[in-house]
Parts: sequence; C-alpha cells; structure tokens
Amino acid sequence: MELTAARGSLRLPQGEKAMIKAVIFDMDGILIDTEKYLYRYWKQAAQEAGFDPTHEQLLRFRSFAKEYAEPYFKEQLGQEFDYTAVRARRMELIRRHMAEHGVEKKPGVDEFLNWLTENGYKKAVSTASDAERTKDYLTQVGIYDRFDQIACAPSLPHGKPMPDVYLYACEQIKERPEDCLALEDSDNGALSAHRAGCHVVMVKDLAEPLPETAAFLEGTAENLLEVIPILERMKTEA
Repeated sequence: MELTAARGSLRLPQGEKAMIKAVIFDMDGILIDTEKYLYRYWKQAAQEAGFDPTHEQLLRFRSFAKEYAEPYFKEQLGQEFDYTAVRARRMELIRRHMAEHGVEKKPGVDEFLNWLTENGYKKAVSTASDAERTKDYLTQVGIYDRFDQIACAPSLPHGKPMPDVYLYACEQIKERPEDCLALEDSDNGALSAHRAGCHVVMVKDLAEPLPETAAFLEGTAENLLEVIPILERMKTEA
C-alpha cells in the first residue's frame, strides 16, 4: 500500500487555531518496549515457514491491520505466503517471550503521563492490538487506568493506516482531531492519525520516519520526555 499524506476531512473554522487538549498514544513502541519483539518474531515465524523478509519489508509493515498486512506480505513474499499460519506462530513466540520476561515500559512513560495530568491534557490510547492484549500489557506496566479512553483497532471497521481508531478515540474523549496530538513510532500509525486530522509526533523506536511521513509531522522525539517542548511550542503558537 502506498503511503500518502491525504488528511481527514475535518477542518477548523476559518481563522480558528488548534489548541492541543489531548494526547493520544500508540501502544507498542511508544508506551511499552514490544515493537522489537514483534519485529523479531515476525521474522522468525516467516523464516520457519520458508520465507525471509528483509529489514525494510518488516519495518514498512508495522501497524498494518490484518486486512492490509496479508496482501502486503503476499505482494512482497509471494502468494503462497500463509499469513494466518505465520501470524499464529508469531503470536505463540511472543506470548512465550512475554510469559518468561514480562513487558518492558518505555523510558519516561510515568513522568510524561504525570506531566500531562498536571497540565490538564486528556490522555488516550489508539492501538492496532486487540482489547485483551492491550489491557494485559498496560496492566502489567501499571498504567492501564491512567487513560481517559483506550481504542483498539480490531473492534473497528478498518485498522491502521486508515483513520478509524483515531477518530473513535477523539469521539470518545469528546475532542476534535485538530485539538489532539498523536504519538506514533511507525509510518502506518502516523498516517492513520494524520488521516484522522490529528497533529502527529514520531517518537522514534526502530526507524526514522519516511520522507513522506516527515512532511506532515509536528516533529520527532527520541523519547516521550522530548515531546514536552513540542507541546509547549504548540501552546505558544495556538
């Protein structure tokens, strides 16, 4: 699927500026340090099935919903690629890893959530993961109850990179997308938020943003605490 920067149809009234009132987080790679394991075990499961996806192919696929991931892999690796079987094996491998090692929280999560609360921002999660896994992982790292809303793409008509999960999160917290800042680590996730009409910051995890992604970002950050000056800058520009 070609990434494009087509923005959602929601627009601010003429002359009115956006004011960031909420921050919406992706989960894997932003709140918890699991993206590296998703990458590792997708590669292992594919290799066990006789395929060898490249580094670039695996990075490009991140955050794709099943409806887009399956045709993507078949296009890249061949029509004989059994997405369902490989995905099931990947899930088995990551469940085994998490059962043994637990879930790691990304640096600065608690401090950033505290700062957002102290400064009056609403907080939500917008993830490609299912509700059960999301609750399990966020509970393990002690932050499940710290959000005003948790939106999971599998419960919606379309997953990332379509805008559904971000539009739903904005609706549930009763804020316009233009007044929300989305934090993503993948190009597909960033595109999902951008298509919804949110502002987007890339908090880098496994890769730098693609040029077409960088073109619509408010900025990039090495960790969550580096998002604070971006929010402060946006406040002065509002």
